[in-house]
Amino acid sequence: VQLQASGGGLVQAGGSLRLSCAASGRSGSTYVMGWFRQAPGKEREFVGAMQWRGRVKEFGDSVKGRFTMSRDNANDMVHLQMNSLKPDDTALYYCAAREGNIVYMDRNKYVFWGQGTQVTVSS
Repeated sequence: VQLQASGGGLVQAGGSLRLSCAASGRSGSTYVMGWFRQAPGKEREFVGAMQWRGRVKEFGDSVKGRFTMSRDNANDMVHLQMNSLKPDDTALYYCAAREGNIVYMDRNKYVFWGQGTQVTVSS
């Protein structure tokens, strides 16, 4: 599975951005799609994840109520809608995937990773 993340950029605090992750090479298996982020000097942090074919979604505590995820089945993409952005949301955001139907928050459960897309939130 190849993942391509896009949509990062510079935004003012309180603004919004939508990240996209294009998936290719998937077989008929079930997948969970996730987003993680990593700020300089910090560990990679769970942002959100969702079942590709189900309804289960999980979000990290720091983004609950502000970030949502959606999927575009026709184009094999998932999106991360980020609202009410804060300077603390500044990080390199990664798209990830794992086979199966269980939504994990643990980054070690994800096998497939895309390159990061930078999100910078100015105060």
